[in-house]
Amino acid sequence: MNNQIIPISDLQTTELQIKLRDVLVIGHATPEDNNFAIWLASRLQLLGYKVWIDKNHLIGGEKTWQEIDHVLRNDAIKYLLVYSKNICTPNNPGQLKDGIDKEFCLAESIAKSYDLKDHIILLNLDASVYDLFIGANRLNHIHFADSWPIGLRQLVRKLEKDGVEKMPEGQFDASFHDWYAKSYITESEITSKKELYYTNWWQIPNLPEKLHLYQFNTDSEAQELYYRENTFPVGKISNVLATFDSDFSLELEKDGVKFNVKPKAIFELKVSDILDGFESKDFPTSKDAANHLKRLLSSVFHKLMKYRGLFWDTLANKKLAYYYTPKTLPSSKVKFEYLYRKEGREKTKNLIGRYLNLGKWHFAVSNQTILYPKVCFSLKSHIVFTNDGFQLWNDKGKIHTHRRQKGKNIYNAAWRDLLIAYLHGLKSEDGKISIKLNQEFTLEFEPYTKTYWSDFGYMEPTNKLRQNILNVKSAEEMENLDQTNET
Repeated sequence: MNNQIIPISDLQTTELQIKLRDVLVIGHATPEDNNFAIWLASRLQLLGYKVWIDKNHLIGGEKTWQEIDHVLRNDAIKYLLVYSKNICTPNNPGQLKDGIDKEFCLAESIAKSYDLKDHIILLNLDASVYDLFIGANRLNHIHFADSWPIGLRQLVRKLEKDGVEKMPEGQFDASFHDWYAKSYITESEITSKKELYYTNWWQIPNLPEKLHLYQFNTDSEAQELYYRENTFPVGKISNVLATFDSDFSLELEKDGVKFNVKPKAIFELKVSDILDGFESKDFPTSKDAANHLKRLLSSVFHKLMKYRGLFWDTLANKKLAYYYTPKTLPSSKVKFEYLYRKEGREKTKNLIGRYLNLGKWHFAVSNQTILYPKVCFSLKSHIVFTNDGFQLWNDKGKIHTHRRQKGKNIYNAAWRDLLIAYLHGLKSEDGKISIKLNQEFTLEFEPYTKTYWSDFGYMEPTNKLRQNILNVKSAEEMENLDQTNET
């Protein structure tokens, strides 16, 4: 048989070139969207995708157009454009910024040349309208404004649906990781030293001996008793109420007539048994009892915050983040001391402050009640914004942008101090943080979270220039922004 050269058709060549494409290119406007671009690149790389992002662009350097041109023409399977109001020129709505415009036009041209379906995907970061520029409304939008992790899950589903290949198992493209570590994680290190650490666990030191469960025939019966004015905290799950009050009233009043609601069943459980676990196949099982105890303790937390007069923001996960207002904290500041500090010197921390010319920022706290390994409130810190110290902003995109802008200038020690100050602010005039759980039992809290001593410590960098890859503002501008935020 004679050796023959088999010609490859143009179609086969095109299909081969498409198969060789395996890189996700992230396009974004700098510096406003750097945080998100870095976060997204790192997550996609951890998931096994090859990712390209203009690293020079992130640190304020010149764009290397030859490299961008090469990767878009030869390697890119998807062009992921971070879609926000920052991609357009400020004085000419509808006109993309020069760098983004060049990238977008080239990506669009490549998609047409190789018939790449859904080659361009818009990652809507701030809930911008669908037509920031001509043609944007005809492209796929994946929303990240409400939640970056949720947006990422939707993006990954789209990539999987379109057959975007990951690197073979066991392989990892470390280029972005190595650059990030070298450029950003430079001064941080773990060192041997005796150091006190504050957790986010606000311990519940003790509880009444017994928990009482009232099971009603219907949810509506339980609900009426739950929403009336109860003297002590009450928890509710479905048609069951939980309380530490052994004299819990079953009385309701309608149209001036008082009557009692008869429970289907009443259970009295030892709190110690609930924490240790017990065997029961019937209601309440050990899991039922634990859930009712946690729900009741969550009610204790909410009542404590509301008794103190705090306002709240409802988060995306339906939890409430409580914040002080100028009425509940007139000076905006709280004094506190560190534990085990010999000199006993007081420190002052602002929990409310003026934010640029947009209103006020507030330090806020939400809670998840846990029973193990300690019975405590697991506190989570937040930053919320108001127009006047009371009324929350309602623009999700605006909130998202400024929360990250404000939060990235707060380091570990500052978050710790804010939380300690927040707890000290809960003290009443007698200097105590307390709430009655029943007629005989008053629960008192320490104004500190649980602490532990470690033989290792973290050397936290103090140089703000380490943020340069996230923000190309000068150090002087960053300092000015900090002073504005803390006034």
